[in-house]
Amino acid sequence: MKISKNETFQQQSMQENTLKLRAILKELPAFCRDYFRGIEPSTSLKTRLGYAYDIRTFFRFLISQNPAFSDIDITGITLEHIEQLKPVDIEEYMEYLKLYYYNGQKYTNDEHGIHRKMASLRNFYLYYHKRELIKNNPTVVVNMPKLHDREIIRLDTDEVDELLNLVEHGSDNLKGIKKTYYEKNKLRNIAIFTLFLGTGIRVSECVGLNIEDVDFKENRIRIIRKGGKEEYVYFGTEVADALGNYIELSRCLVQPQKGHEHALFYSIQKRRITVKAVENLVTEYASQVTTFKHITPHKLRSTYGTALYQQTGDIYLVADVLGHNDVNTTKKHYAAIGDDRKRKAAKAVTLHKN
Repeated sequence: MKISKNETFQQQSMQENTLKLRAILKELPAFCRDYFRGIEPSTSLKTRLGYAYDIRTFFRFLISQNPAFSDIDITGITLEHIEQLKPVDIEEYMEYLKLYYYNGQKYTNDEHGIHRKMASLRNFYLYYHKRELIKNNPTVVVNMPKLHDREIIRLDTDEVDELLNLVEHGSDNLKGIKKTYYEKNKLRNIAIFTLFLGTGIRVSECVGLNIEDVDFKENRIRIIRKGGKEEYVYFGTEVADALGNYIELSRCLVQPQKGHEHALFYSIQKRRITVKAVENLVTEYASQVTTFKHITPHKLRSTYGTALYQQTGDIYLVADVLGHNDVNTTKKHYAAIGDDRKRKAAKAVTLHKN
């Protein structure tokens, strides 16, 4: 796909996702196009793409596991076929989602993954049922998997300090090409990690930043939130220093590829850095700090949110800064009992008498 240099990262992502959705729709039965066209006004493109992946998984299950579909391919499935399915067929699909193989690759889903895919399937069936195109909806009588709250994973204060020291100074065993690569990308990486830990922005918001989005006069960045909403996020001195050093001493040396001139962060290929590249970068460094916790960019966001709440006690401020539409989501994540209080419990009970 040819990209115009005047297009924003968000516009480029929308075009790429549109092409992905169209490609998946070609694999699905023709009647599915009505569904995705029908839900377009009330859903984002990213949501519809997620639904498409989930619905494709369901149809792949039918033709590979259900004997009634053994003689047809996915595009041959009709509304009459899915209307004839029984609740037991849906329950078998839920069991299948726990562990399955496709094209030699293994896939697994925990309760949250199964719940999401079932929600997609229910929405799919509901669309046709409400329009009286089918009479039978087997998904509504099947129990959804019970969801257990996940513990919020975040870095402790000493782990944050250790992580930043590692990014700033490197490990002792860096040699050869790895050391060269580290030195070349050092200021960029410091800026990325400091930005995550100092603002709590999402990884998509980070890679979508343009050089024009950084305002050192007001110490703020302009980001595009979920749903395309434009907001300003303010940063402190540490973030300002890290961004300033990167822009003035490192980014200025890059000769970007055509169409990527405005990107704030570049990959080694001199293109706008990708979400996957940033995720790999965070995993690489964080795994050297803690093997017990699986740290992702979202966990760095959680680390910032926790620190902000602990320092201010203002849950509404945390919700506003993180871009949460529902403050109850913020309360659930950041106003719960913290690890520091839990550690006090470990010392409160004495087993042996002195």
